[in-house]
Amino acid sequence: VHPNVSQGCQGGCATCSDYNGCLSCKPRLFFVLERIGMKQIGVCLSSCPSGYYGTRYPDINKCAKCKADCDTCFTRNFCTKCKSGFYLYSGKCLEKCPDGLEANNHTMECTSIVHCETSEWSPWSPCMKKGKTCGFKRGNEVRVKEIIQHPSARGNPCPATTESRKCIVQRKRCQKEGKGKKNREEKRKKSNKDENKETRQESKGRAARRQNREQRESNSKTQPKKRKAPNKEEDLAPADTAH
Repeated sequence: VHPNVSQGCQGGCATCSDYNGCLSCKPRLFFVLERIGMKQIGVCLSSCPSGYYGTRYPDINKCAKCKADCDTCFTRNFCTKCKSGFYLYSGKCLEKCPDGLEANNHTMECTSIVHCETSEWSPWSPCMKKGKTCGFKRGNEVRVKEIIQHPSARGNPCPATTESRKCIVQRKRCQKEGKGKKNREEKRKKSNKDENKETRQESKGRAARRQNREQRESNSKTQPKKRKAPNKEEDLAPADTAH
């Protein structure tokens, strides 16, 4: 270190020199040596750069280098990210994953092998042929299962998720869509016709009853009233009543 120490430092340095840069840092900052050619320059940073890990001491906070195969580390013996070509496992960087694990090239980690998992078979479908359930005797029925867990690269692959078998059914004719529609239309027209017929009959009945009632009322008005027969005993007086 150059003997000339300056007190008017910048960039977080507590003490520094013109030749070596920072000699000590302000509180909470980390001291790290950066190599520039054959020369090392001290700098003060708020956090350690990639490839270094920080250690705090009572008098100074320092950044130390990780192992050669580590890209970032928590301590010298615990890596958090490996350099290219290595796989991370339990804080270590390995060229090959242990038995029972597989290399994940996406995360560059050793992970557990995952096997395929599927659901149970579904019930057999109705017997069908060319998408229809009528008009044939021999057809096919199918059942399926769903994939619950897809396998990893070294995991057991998934089995077939569809199964088919032949089936025999009692043959029946397919009802044509146009004919069925025509029958429904005819039934509807017949129902409407019956309703209209009943309505007309009820109207005729009401009209006939009304006409009969009016006729009776008319007859009662035009027929002359019968005169009351005289009482012979009262009207015929004896001839000799004057005497």
